[in-house]
Amino acid sequence: MSEVKYTVDQYAGKIVEFLEKTLKTAGLELTPQVETGVNVHTEFETPDIMVRFQGPDVDLLLANKAELLLALELLTQEALRVPQEDHSRVCFDANDYRILRIQELRMSAQTAAERVKKTGQPFFFNPMNSRERRILHLALRDETTLRSESVGSGGFRQVCVLPVDAPLPPAPPPPVRRPDRDGDRSRGPRRDDRGRGPRGPRR
Repeated sequence: MSEVKYTVDQYAGKIVEFLEKTLKTAGLELTPQVETGVNVHTEFETPDIMVRFQGPDVDLLLANKAELLLALELLTQEALRVPQEDHSRVCFDANDYRILRIQELRMSAQTAAERVKKTGQPFFFNPMNSRERRILHLALRDETTLRSESVGSGGFRQVCVLPVDAPLPPAPPPPVRRPDRDGDRSRGPRRDDRGRGPRGPRR
């Protein structure tokens, strides 16, 4: 995938325009910067465009394994009508999260492989997006006694590592989130929970 399909000159304006509206609506203090992609881990990712964020709310962006960062990335790709097979060409990042995440996934894949070799039992990773699942598959592609498969559907699709000749087990059921007395806090702290106080509309 060496040919560049998405250039900064072509897409930077569209990306910034969409993100500025979205971030303003969400009340997030973040500044996106669109750059030509740098291929640090060419085996796993070769982005044409990298969108990096700075600002006071980067901590929110990276909370819960960068849930908000990945959501913004997906929304932007949908707004630009980037087909799924090209999602790895338009990447979002902050504080070098992506490089650290790739390293973490590679180590997790190695640990899972050793566990399956030792026990002979399938190992399921937590649900991940398609890009992170691809990193796991690539990290395990040279294993001769194991294989990896994606199972599940929608946002609960996950990677299963199992012996090469073993039948693929069904995916675990999706987790059930139950709100506590104050409502569902699973999405992370609100602004007033962080001691910063609620923020009114911008002018």
